[in-house]
Amino acid sequence: MKVLIVANYSKPDAVEGGLTLELWLTRQGVEVVWAPDQAKAEPVSLDDGEIDLVISLGGDGTLLRAARIVGYREVPILGLSYGHVGFLTAASPDDCDVLAVVADALAGELHVSRRATLSCTIVSADESGREHEYSAFALNDLALARGPLSDMVEFDISVSGHHIDRLRGDGVVVSTATGSTGYALSAGGPIVSPDYTGMVVVPIAPHTIQARAFLTSPSDVVEIAMSDRRPSVPAIAIDGRFPELEGVARRAVVSRGPGDVLLLDYGPESFYNSVSRVFYGVRHDR
Repeated sequence: MKVLIVANYSKPDAVEGGLTLELWLTRQGVEVVWAPDQAKAEPVSLDDGEIDLVISLGGDGTLLRAARIVGYREVPILGLSYGHVGFLTAASPDDCDVLAVVADALAGELHVSRRATLSCTIVSADESGREHEYSAFALNDLALARGPLSDMVEFDISVSGHHIDRLRGDGVVVSTATGSTGYALSAGGPIVSPDYTGMVVVPIAPHTIQARAFLTSPSDVVEIAMSDRRPSVPAIAIDGRFPELEGVARRAVVSRGPGDVLLLDYGPESFYNSVSRVFYGVRHDR
């Protein structure tokens, strides 16, 4: 068996926890590899079948990085919280014995929460008018927002070829159920159970009282097209990271990804316990 450790290198306790895990796992006959510090190295990519388990040591940002490394390969991810929120993580060293949690993961005794992903394609145009495509994986969301040079953006939203509306405002978020508790929630969207496999579309500060968040079916395709009537330079973030585009983004196409992310936890109640803890301040001891 081979385990990949993805740690937040800016948190000494996360690195120390990883070293303790590495020692313990090695004694169990498990091969351990570390993802390099993303601030100092190129992004990591995996070959199919190379890793059996990924352990994320940090907060939700670290887990999102682990998910980007795994992509659509459906390698199980165990999140251990060394962050401020840890909404997506399964356990924290402050609350339980981390080695026991990892032992449960290795023994196949943890619940597997399948999380729908997004397949994102951004079409940009350079100064000559030539179009370029950028494709990316997302676990949480794609957000299109007004850039630093724009007071607002104007765009059309379509779902599976059906035009919904032309909106002006600060932008729009297209998220998974997992991402519904992130930027989409801050923009006024609902908290959605991770069992839901469609998308959540939430306008950001629209200049109308009629625009509302809505949910799509799993097979739908959401297209966001910038309006030619009010040209602007939008900023696009995928799971909070801004891709380097060739030119100015003109449209974004978002659909359900071809594979899910497999998060390990202690059962379906983990999600609702996290909602209660993070958004209502109620503590639950496992």
